[in-house]
Amino acid sequence: MGEPEVLYGVDGPVATATLHRPERRNALTWAMLAHLRAVLAQAKADPDVRVLVLTGAGEAAFCAGADLEGMAAGASPLELHDGRGALARVFEDLWSLGKPTIAKVRGHCLAGGFGLALSCDLVLAAADATFATPEVDVGLWPFMASVPLCRSMPPKKALELMLTGRRVGAAEADRLGFVTRVVPAADLDAATTDLAATLAAKSPTAVRLGRDAFYRVWDAGASEALTALHPLLSVLVETDDAREGLAAFAERRPPRFTGR
Repeated sequence: MGEPEVLYGVDGPVATATLHRPERRNALTWAMLAHLRAVLAQAKADPDVRVLVLTGAGEAAFCAGADLEGMAAGASPLELHDGRGALARVFEDLWSLGKPTIAKVRGHCLAGGFGLALSCDLVLAAADATFATPEVDVGLWPFMASVPLCRSMPPKKALELMLTGRRVGAAEADRLGFVTRVVPAADLDAATTDLAATLAAKSPTAVRLGRDAFYRVWDAGASEALTALHPLLSVLVETDDAREGLAAFAERRPPRFTGR
């Protein structure tokens, strides 16, 4: 047996999931999506994991999208239809993880891989990163990826990228607002480590409640959102982490958060 198509490791409070098909620019397969879902479930269930980093093996690509030839081989139309929902389920797994997620992007980030990166909370991009939804060039459309794209930049900008299939460099991605930060390729590892450490030091309780609330009210109207958000502060202030944070502030010392 060869190496798994998704590698998973934990270093302190930071878990890393690595798409691992560098010879195919980390193109997605059914097995890879199933393995990625299992890895995300593992990170979600681990109380010691506070942050998840998602990245691709090698320097050429974060993910080049679906392995179209491999995914179609030997599958019936119904099996293909059911299988295509796997990417949408991964998007939802990332949104519901309960912990901050960082996409660490080098090289090509295309099609479903673009949607996968933008389903993470934050995107750190190397200066050599390129993003695109080229499906239209082969007579297809990025139906599922359109959701994270339209949530990550002005919708008409997302539509233009989907209509043209053109490639966007890291500098333009930064201007469009769908990447958090662009760094030289040589600094990407260090920048990701620093950002993950910053997030891991925050209260897991506040982060989980706040992040869950963020995704819950994203598409809601103002009145509906405020109704849902109002009681959450009352819940949060009764937690051990909130008490510890306020005590640490008053005592002018770093807080010691426990996630309770």
